[in-house]
Order: sequence, then structure tokens, then C-alpha cells
Amino acid sequence: KEAGGSTLAKDYKKFMASNASIQNTMPGKPAPDISAPKPDGADLALSDLRGKVVLLDFWASWCGPCRRENPNVVRMYEKYKDQGFTVYSVSLDNNKQKWLKAIEKDGLVWENHVSELKKWNSKAAGAYGVKSIPTTFLVDGEGKIIGKNLRGQALGAKLAEIYGG
Repeated sequence: KEAGGSTLAKDYKKFMASNASIQNTMPGKPAPDISAPKPDGADLALSDLRGKVVLLDFWASWCGPCRRENPNVVRMYEKYKDQGFTVYSVSLDNNKQKWLKAIEKDGLVWENHVSELKKWNSKAAGAYGVKSIPTTFLVDGEGKIIGKNLRGQALGAKLAEIYGG
């Protein structure tokens, strides 16, 4: 067996790809465009939301910390949606019914919900080097990353800075 096909070589390639993803998603960098199916099956790309400030939120119905953060995300959405803020929720679920039930139960009223229903094998998560959830990226109207892992008061403070209050 060639060295390039060994488990160690494959793991190393995966690690290097992940490291590149993390470097490519630092604040100031253009947000990698991702696309995934909405609950109705139609694809929605992050770039479809250009012109708005977008919280790119990687989460899942089975993630306790994600579910505990959801009320804060809903509050920020309600406060700033009329000023051009929205949320692009990428679920790392693999069960469509549990995903949809969590959206409803947590009152995630924005329309931009997507999931490949592949848990950690999500291409979207791979593009952003997501290794744990919740993981968030704040993307400006031009598609540039302007914040990373903003939750709770930190998200509120950044949005107040952008929108003035």
C-alpha cells in the first residue's frame, strides 16, 4: 500500500484541509459561499443574502448549548431584522423531523434554514472548519467576515456597533 493511501496520510490531509478552512474564515476574509437544501428541498446559498448583515449559525437540534443560545439569536433577529440583519442557520442534524421540530419549538422565525442532513459530514461545515457547535460567523453585506463566534452579549454588542443601538 502506498504511503499516500494510509490512514495517517488521509488523516493528515483532512487536518490540513480543516486548517486551511479555519485560516480562510478569519475576520476580514471573504466568506466562503455555501449552499444547502432548505426544508422544502430547494437550495439556498449564503450569497443569496448579499446586501444584508448575516449571522451564519452552525447548530443542531441535539446540541444543548445551541438550543440555549437560540433565544438570544431570536432576540437579535427581532431587534435588527428591519435594519438589514438576518440569520442563515446551518443545521448539522441528520433527522429532518427533529430539525424542523427544533426550529418550531425554539421560534426560529427567519426563513434561511438549511441542512444537508449529514451531521459532521456537512460540506458547509467543512468549508468553515467547524469542529464544534454552536459556531457562528458574522458576514457583512459585501460578503466579508466581520466576526466569529459571537454569542450572547458579544453578538448584541457587535450588532449595536453596526446598527447604532
